Amino acid sequence: MDVFGKALTDIYTTGEADTLWLHNSYGEPEEMPLEFFFRDDEDMPVLELQALHMCSGKVLDIGAGVGSHALLLQAFNIDVTAIDISEAAVNIMKERGVKKAFIQDIFTYQEKFDTIIMLMNGIGLTGTLPGFKDFLIKLKTLVNPHGQVIFDSSDIAYLYEDMPKPQNQYYGEVSYQYEYKGEKGNWFNWIYIDEETIKQIAKETGWDTELIFDDGEDQYLVKLTPNLGYYK
Repeated sequence: MDVFGKALTDIYTTGEADTLWLHNSYGEPEEMPLEFFFRDDEDMPVLELQALHMCSGKVLDIGAGVGSHALLLQAFNIDVTAIDISEAAVNIMKERGVKKAFIQDIFTYQEKFDTIIMLMNGIGLTGTLPGFKDFLIKLKTLVNPHGQVIFDSSDIAYLYEDMPKPQNQYYGEVSYQYEYKGEKGNWFNWIYIDEETIKQIAKETGWDTELIFDDGEDQYLVKLTPNLGYYK
C-alpha cells in the first residue's frame, strides 16, 4: 500500500493516525492534517463550494481522494464518477458510499463527461508545464463539446520573495515525498500554476479560460471550456 494510503486508512478505520509528513523541494517538511481530506461542506472553503455548485451533467472527479466532493455531489443527485490512483483511497471512497469509485489513471481513461473537476489543487498532479499541456490535450478527449473543466491552483511566487526563483525550471514546479511511521514514499512532481501561464497554455491547446473566484490569498478557481473554433 502507498504511504499516503496507509495514513488515510489508519485515520479512517481507527480515528487515529501518526503524523503524516510531506517533504518538499523548497523548505522544511510540513505536517499534513489527515482530517483535512474528510471534510464535509461546513468545513470546505468558499472556493470548493463554488466549484461544486457549478457542476452539471455527467461529472468526473479526478484525484478524488477519499470522496468528500463526490459525496456532496451525490447528495444533490448528480451523476459523479470519482477516480484516484490510490487503491486505499478508492476503497475508503466505496466504504463512505461513493457509488462510482475506481482506481484509474486519467491518461488511459476513455469516457465523455460534461464537467471535470480537480479540487484541492488536483491539477498539480500534472507535475510540470509540459505535463500540464499534455494533460489539457488529453482532457479534450474526455469533455463533451459544450462541457467544462473546473480546477483550482495557486501562484507560489511568494515563496521566492527572499530568494531567487529557479533558473532551470518554472518556479511553480516542485517535488514532494510522503513519510508515515518512518516509511517514505517515492518523490513525485507537483505544480502550482499562475493565472497567466494557465491562460497561455490553455489557449495553445484549444481552451477558453475564465477566472471564477480568487480567495485573495494566491489561490483561485478556473473554468476551462473547449474553444469550438479551434482546429489544429
